Amino acid sequence: MLCMSMALRNLTLHGSVMFTQCQLCFSSECYITLQVWHVCGTGSHNFRSKSCSLQQECKFFLHTGKSAERPILSEDNIEHNVQSIQALLQRLLSQNGEQGIPEPVLLNNLDWFGTMPLLTFLRQVGKFARVGSMLAKDSVRSRMESESGISYTEFTYQLLQGYDFVHLQREHGCRVQIGGSDQWGNITAGTDLIRRLGSEYGREPPQCFGLTFPLLTSSDGKKWGKSEGGALWLSAEKMSPFKLYQYLLNNTTDQDVIRYLKMLTFLPLDRIQSLEADMQQSDYEPNTAQRLLAEEVIGFVHGDEGVSAALTATQALQPGATTALDAATLEAIASDVPSASLDKGQVVGQPLVQVMVASGLQPSKAASKRMIKGGGVQVNNVRITSEDHEVSLADLIEGRLLLLAAGKKNKLLVRVS
Repeated sequence: MLCMSMALRNLTLHGSVMFTQCQLCFSSECYITLQVWHVCGTGSHNFRSKSCSLQQECKFFLHTGKSAERPILSEDNIEHNVQSIQALLQRLLSQNGEQGIPEPVLLNNLDWFGTMPLLTFLRQVGKFARVGSMLAKDSVRSRMESESGISYTEFTYQLLQGYDFVHLQREHGCRVQIGGSDQWGNITAGTDLIRRLGSEYGREPPQCFGLTFPLLTSSDGKKWGKSEGGALWLSAEKMSPFKLYQYLLNNTTDQDVIRYLKMLTFLPLDRIQSLEADMQQSDYEPNTAQRLLAEEVIGFVHGDEGVSAALTATQALQPGATTALDAATLEAIASDVPSASLDKGQVVGQPLVQVMVASGLQPSKAASKRMIKGGGVQVNNVRITSEDHEVSLADLIEGRLLLLAAGKKNKLLVRVS
């Protein structure tokens, strides 16, 4: 990413930058790139980032080389997704921006496609598209050779994205389109369309450029963070800072972590190189680099509050933890610990040993007493020493949550109704 920002400072282009493939799910390489261009692309180079929140793209699919066509969403779902993406982009760029940098412009291509009749599109765009070139795209050819084939809707998607580039160039001076490497065919469809349209009307077409960055993959070649059924989300509503932190911490290998630090953070390269050297030393503490990666990414996505929440929740789950708890922390770890639901009458005013049995944490009162006597029982990370301890209303966090522990690793979240 540092190389990209340095290359940007050497460009003499003027205008705006169009970003593609900006999704609500974890396309971190796109967001980091967007931030680099937004922050670095100022001053004499007169760059301003323009990110299209593509409504037409949401109406059909995001073409990324998948072997099956994506389902068409309802209008309500589309509108919800567009608003969520716009809000997420605005928040990310605003919270990570620097003083004096212009606000990014977020545009919706429904504004120019929504009122365009099909015949007008065919006349103004389709006339200049060459079927041979469209068929030659790797993404199209691989789909045509697949068992499911490719629909006309999906086949023509590259024209929609191509015309987005045309519109943004005409109306906003956009001359660079950036996206993941799987978007190269759609990006060149735009540059080709700009060239053909300019030449048709006897004008010198403007010089426009496409830039792609490699999709983030692990050392074994798997696409990172967007696996089938296991997508990571930048939205806290979809994935808490704690869950994202845990993924980065536990799923990043030593072989990948340095590369990820270079690609996904704004840390100085000399610090990363120093950490890489430390990893070869005998006294290196395992996962130090992974923790740094997780904290930096969480900070970029969710801010300092997100980092604090992730660290607090992580500490709360550690064996023998004594971290003070609140409802937000317990909700953050809820999917990572067993849980039970009990009526308030089964909890408040009842002996702890009975609650431990009712919740399924221990098989019997006798076993519960032995665990308490051995010093292994905690209520909300507070050790209980009395076998006669009763659970009080004050023990319930926000009157509804209780974290029990029997031993260092055996934890249970009780939801009280």
